[in-house]
Amino acid sequence: MQEKRREVRPVSYLEDFEKTLAEKCHQNEPPFCQAACPFRLDIKGLEEKWKKGRFNAAYRTYQNTVGFPDIVSKLCSHPCEKACLRAKLDGGIAMGLLERATVKYAKRKAPNAYNLPSKGKRIAIVGGGLSGLGCALRLCNKKYDVTVYEREMVLGGQARNQMDPAEFDAEIEAQFQFEEFSRHLGETVTDLEALRADYDAVYVATGADGADFGLEMDPDGAFATRTQGVFIGGSLTGGDSMKALADGLAVSLAIERYLKTGGMNEPFRKEGTLLKLQTDGIERAERVVPANGESYTEEEAMQEIARCQKCSCDACMRACDLMRLHEKTPRRLYEEVYITIHPGTLSRDGTWATRLISTCDHCGLCKEVCPQHIDFSQFLLESMRAMRKKGAMPWPFHDFWLRDMAYASGKAGLTRKPENVKQSSYAFFPGCQLAGSDPRYVTRTYEWLHSKKPDAAIWMTCCSAPAEWAGEVDIHAAHLEKMRQQWRELGEPTVILACPNCRKMFEEYLPELPVVFLEEVMEEWGMEKDAALEPDNAEKGEMEAGSTQQAQSYALFDPCASRYYPELQESVRHLADAAGITWENLPYDGKKARCCGYGGHIGIASPSHTSYMTTSRAKEEELPYVTYCVNCRESFAGQGKEAVHILDLLFGLNGAGRPAATVTERWHNRLAAKRELLKTYWNETIEEETHMKLEVEKELERKLSAGQILIEDMEQVIEHCEREDRGIIDPETGHRIGHLKIQHMTYWAEYEVLPDGGYKLWNGYSHRMNLEGE
Repeated sequence: MQEKRREVRPVSYLEDFEKTLAEKCHQNEPPFCQAACPFRLDIKGLEEKWKKGRFNAAYRTYQNTVGFPDIVSKLCSHPCEKACLRAKLDGGIAMGLLERATVKYAKRKAPNAYNLPSKGKRIAIVGGGLSGLGCALRLCNKKYDVTVYEREMVLGGQARNQMDPAEFDAEIEAQFQFEEFSRHLGETVTDLEALRADYDAVYVATGADGADFGLEMDPDGAFATRTQGVFIGGSLTGGDSMKALADGLAVSLAIERYLKTGGMNEPFRKEGTLLKLQTDGIERAERVVPANGESYTEEEAMQEIARCQKCSCDACMRACDLMRLHEKTPRRLYEEVYITIHPGTLSRDGTWATRLISTCDHCGLCKEVCPQHIDFSQFLLESMRAMRKKGAMPWPFHDFWLRDMAYASGKAGLTRKPENVKQSSYAFFPGCQLAGSDPRYVTRTYEWLHSKKPDAAIWMTCCSAPAEWAGEVDIHAAHLEKMRQQWRELGEPTVILACPNCRKMFEEYLPELPVVFLEEVMEEWGMEKDAALEPDNAEKGEMEAGSTQQAQSYALFDPCASRYYPELQESVRHLADAAGITWENLPYDGKKARCCGYGGHIGIASPSHTSYMTTSRAKEEELPYVTYCVNCRESFAGQGKEAVHILDLLFGLNGAGRPAATVTERWHNRLAAKRELLKTYWNETIEEETHMKLEVEKELERKLSAGQILIEDMEQVIEHCEREDRGIIDPETGHRIGHLKIQHMTYWAEYEVLPDGGYKLWNGYSHRMNLEGE
């Protein structure tokens, strides 16, 4: 059977993650239309205004970007339309018509009047075409003293002849209505050095056929020449009138930088975009054609902009529940976590994002969908470790799961070879939760494996994922070393894994151990219906009681941890076929599989987030689910979603309507599995657990389970209160209320002493406060 190992992640992301984010994250890359626009017009910003019919606001954005909106809307060739994601699908967004609609329907068009003092600096602009006028407009807005030299008797250059000259002149005057600049018309500049002597800076924009005065470009600054204080741009350096205007608007920044600092090193404008052109999944929507054949009505404009896909690199935010639900961009998420780890950077206490750190389910989908494979899951895991090392991570977020791990690896753990076997070739590793859901998942599977490989060992312990998710580096390392020793004692067998997440742990931290999935060996060895494996009458009754119809259609739910193992996913589908059911894939499967809400043990840190994730996954398909991760099955069952484990189908165990096991039932079930295995294969018995006579209604048990409270915790509280005569009496109900601190947590129980000496539990809860005096 071919093994395929997942790429091992680097040990730490914290030191280099900011650099990784800065160099690789495409979140702030411009959309295709904006990258193609000579003005770098914020078309996504315009889209928000257009779709709401806010043409005044749209006009202001447009005006502030292009300088002369009426001229640009009429003369621009709109390369953005060709660059649009829809261009090859159903036609690019009609930006030309939308821009003209903006100019047409805006009611307030007057430019802003800036009441600023004069800067006291004089700038000469050689050339009164669109490039020179754009530069003059921006510098005048900031109250520089501007003089324009134009060889013709009118301003505008070649652009003025490309539209109605009267409309052109009107737009120029409208945008300059609150500004003043000197105009030297019909005057040709021949001596640039003389001009330099009279002005603080010079912009040469003489047009395609104009003089360049022998100037050489300086490669270290945008629009800069090797002559101090002289800049060049516009059609003189190539391009059409729109590129010339965009240069003029942009060169004003280079001139202002020079006047303030003396430096000619204005950064070059970034060209293009790193976004990838992908039209998969985009529904066709034909371009809106104006009813009058010339211009959009307001309604038509809003219909057309609705076709916009708002292109951006947001795959992680769309796929990741944490980023999407908390509305955190990758940069924002990084910043909040960084500030939490390094609280001295701001006046905060350093603990405000600990819940955010603990809300990552570590499913790895962010890395899978990211074009640059940036792994936020690993970053948040390293952040968890850093905070835990500082003692700044709230322990209740993971305390129960560490207790659970200790129980699964201790009292409920079992590492055994069959009698008279010195070295096992295989060892069944069910993980810590499989038996918790139903002990037969482990006992029946081991029975089948033992029938195929009599020397197969049983290895019941935890893979240490809870310690990893909690950032407990020392506990994690110690448990892994113990697992290595147990594996050696079993004879270094191939480990048969029932949990995809266990496989992740093994491959990352125990790479020397050969591993294979249970479903793969079931497919390879043949899962024929042996008589010994047929469900007995009791099991048939449970199977029928758990579902109104066992032979039905299912939706196959791939666990998030299975995304790295396509062979596993295929084996499960083959086994589902062999089980005689019909099934269909969910929208997110294979490599795009999403977490059910269990990963990372986020249920304590953010229960509402977990609930949202589970219910969202459950609503993706009305059919009951079949899955091969027991945590997925339990998560869905806990939300009332019908679900079965693949072992239910193969061994005829449970129907889809079986409720989720409570945390108390999980502990009991694990011990029951261990007890049966010891009795069946080693003829050993373990002492039965003793419990007080305590009545607990099922609804209350489920409430306690949701808070990760065991019935045994309540028993300890009651036993302590009765022995020490602690607690209070509720005068209305007669119930006793007492508390006890167990390890870190304080537990409270409201109970009643029954006439027969037993007890009835009425309520229970826990908190992390220490009571004064205890």
